[in-house]
This record gives sequence, structure tokens and C-alpha cells, in this order.
Amino acid sequence: MRRPAPGPRLFAHDRALGARFVAGADEAGRGCLAGPLVAAAVLFDHQRLHRAEIRALAQLNDSKAQTPAARAELYPVILRVASRVSIVSRCARGIDARGLHVTNLSALREALANVACDGAICLSDGFALGETPYEHRAVIRGDATSAAIAAASVLAKETRDRYMRRADELNPGWGFAHHVGYASPEHRRAIERLGVTPLHRLSFDSVAYQQLSLG
Repeated sequence: MRRPAPGPRLFAHDRALGARFVAGADEAGRGCLAGPLVAAAVLFDHQRLHRAEIRALAQLNDSKAQTPAARAELYPVILRVASRVSIVSRCARGIDARGLHVTNLSALREALANVACDGAICLSDGFALGETPYEHRAVIRGDATSAAIAAASVLAKETRDRYMRRADELNPGWGFAHHVGYASPEHRRAIERLGVTPLHRLSFDSVAYQQLSLG
């Protein structure tokens, strides 16, 4: 038996919150050795969402549960259907200077602030974002619960993956197009063989860096 599409369930969750506007934020690349951290936020206007648009996003789900082809297909649909979208990037040097957690919260706050509007319910995936000019709620496993967060998850992941594929062309040999900066065996072997690039986060205490002199 075919499993029901996740999108309608996620939109039903957001509609049940009782607000016309629901915004969600999520990030991609938090656990990477190389490349930016990308945060995204999406605002849906539920008074203007029609059945056809929800059907077009029927396969919307947590980006980690999507194939690359599915994310690429959903990306332009989200941009078309959403009322507002924001994508924020933080580079490796900024992460090294400010720390990963501080950088992550800052990027998520900025992305969500860019799409928030009066009367909107603002949601973040996993944890609260600290003091913000808008009220927001943390949703555990939000990218598999809320349509707004899931849409942000797809935008963040697809945007970051596109960046890393371009980085692979400019930095051949590290395999960025395949592991997109995560600490895969392939990536660790490339670091051992070639060293690091300006895209690598040097503040990470990773086994991949143990053979290098990074001081």
C-alpha cells in the first residue's frame, strides 16, 4: 500500500495553529567540516494557499528524507507558493570566529526576522533562538511536523548543496560535490592527501584534522 504524501499532513499541522500566517526556519550544514552554514525561513499565507498549491507540495517533508532530485523539484515550487522567503549564509571563517552555536542561532534569527509579519506564528526547528523581536516556538522534529519548517529545510539544504557543487568545480580533489563538506571517509582522505581549503572550518576538533598542523 502506498504511504500517504506527507505534505498535506504538514500543512494541516500549521493550519491547526489558528493563524493566517505561519513562518518556519531551519538550517543546513551545521555539522559540516567545510562550507557555509545556511539558514532559511519561509512564510506561508494560509488564506491564499489553494488546493492546487498544496498538491504541488504534496511531497514536502524534512529535507534529509528527500532525494536530491526531489529537493531540486520542490525548490522552485516553494519559492512560488511561499509569501516570503529568506536565505542567510554564514561562512567558515565567521563560524570559526564566533562559534558554531552562536552563528547558527544568529543566522536562524535573521532569516526568521526577514519573513515575520504581524500576526504570524513563527516556528524554529528543534530549539529556541533566544531573544527575538517576534514571538517564536521551537518544534521538536519540526522539519517533519510543520510545512513552513520543512519548506525552509528544503531551501537551506538545496541552496547549500548547489554552493558546494560550485565549490567542487573551484576546488577539485576534495569531493565537495559528493559529501558537500561532511566528514565522510572520502573527505577525510582528501584532507590527509591535500590539506584544507579556505572553506574548511578550522575550529572543529575533528579527527580529520589530526594529521595536520593547523596552528
